[in-house]
Amino acid sequence: MNNTNQNYCLILAGGVGSRLWPMSSDECPKQFRDIFGVGRTLLQQTYDRFLQFIAPDHIYISTCKEYLPLVQQQLPDVPRTQIIAEPLRRGTLASVAVGSLIIAAKRDAQANVICSPADQRITDEAVFQEDVLRGLDFVAHTDGLLTMGLKPTRPETDYGYIQMGDTVSDGFFRVKSFTEKPERSYAEMFMQTGEFLWNVGLFVFNVQVMLRQLIKQVPAYEVELPRMIRELANCEKRDVPEFFASLPNLNIDYGVLEGNKNVYVQQAHFGWADVGSWNSLHVDVPRDENNNLLLGTQSILHESEGNIIRLPNGHLALISGLKDFVVAEENGVLMICPKNDLAMMRRLRNEAKLIK
Repeated sequence: MNNTNQNYCLILAGGVGSRLWPMSSDECPKQFRDIFGVGRTLLQQTYDRFLQFIAPDHIYISTCKEYLPLVQQQLPDVPRTQIIAEPLRRGTLASVAVGSLIIAAKRDAQANVICSPADQRITDEAVFQEDVLRGLDFVAHTDGLLTMGLKPTRPETDYGYIQMGDTVSDGFFRVKSFTEKPERSYAEMFMQTGEFLWNVGLFVFNVQVMLRQLIKQVPAYEVELPRMIRELANCEKRDVPEFFASLPNLNIDYGVLEGNKNVYVQQAHFGWADVGSWNSLHVDVPRDENNNLLLGTQSILHESEGNIIRLPNGHLALISGLKDFVVAEENGVLMICPKNDLAMMRRLRNEAKLIK
């Protein structure tokens, strides 16, 4: 096993989560919301989860500068020096690059990092801990990057898929291909072959391997990394210098994983749900006997099925004769829309912005 004192966590908490509007807004995205009514926001639950097996001073939070007050309010025990405040959004690759540099330069040049979104729903947390520790041990002894995947339970078209290649050790495989949001016929084929896993957005890497791969896969980083190192050396806080604006606007999947022959996938076994859209919530989160999903909402429903109901605390929903709708209220905005009409949800969100 690797030295667990070299294990670090980087939580990405800078997204907007526009597909869950109005519950998730520009001012307060979904990671800062207690979506399930459990008394802790998604960010707080993510932090709590990693705190079980990673030292508190080894957990870093990456967010946008505008969300810094929310992070500090919700995670008051996390020192300001462990919160990376980015001046603007440049994709997850830039967040990972800066986080890797800070951890390598300020803490441990041989750190092994689990990079996680702040907005996932994880069950079977003991299994999650075991899977992540196995992944961290793998990258400590492998000159490659690791992504984590789960066996599909349905032909989902809103998720990414990872094709497993040759086995390198128990539960670890070379990545043969990535496919993002396939058509249903392909998703069904992926399930039938048994060669594909859902891409759950968890990445594990040794910081030195990540920095080398950044230079190799994204030529701009050959110029930017040395400049970033010089500027970060003079940074007392974790405010990101202005160089951040010049970094390529890429996600880590496209930036360093896809097409890279030095990438592996670990088949994990914990319970997982994507908190990405109203539809994914309805599929992955337990519902009542009439297939209604009540997100921390007091309600009385008659002859209603397949709905998602989310109202603020203290509000009571009285609904009759409604089927397959989203009823969501936040910050004085009430949306009632068919849950499968994503185009209309986007239109309503844009129209609300014009009014407000």
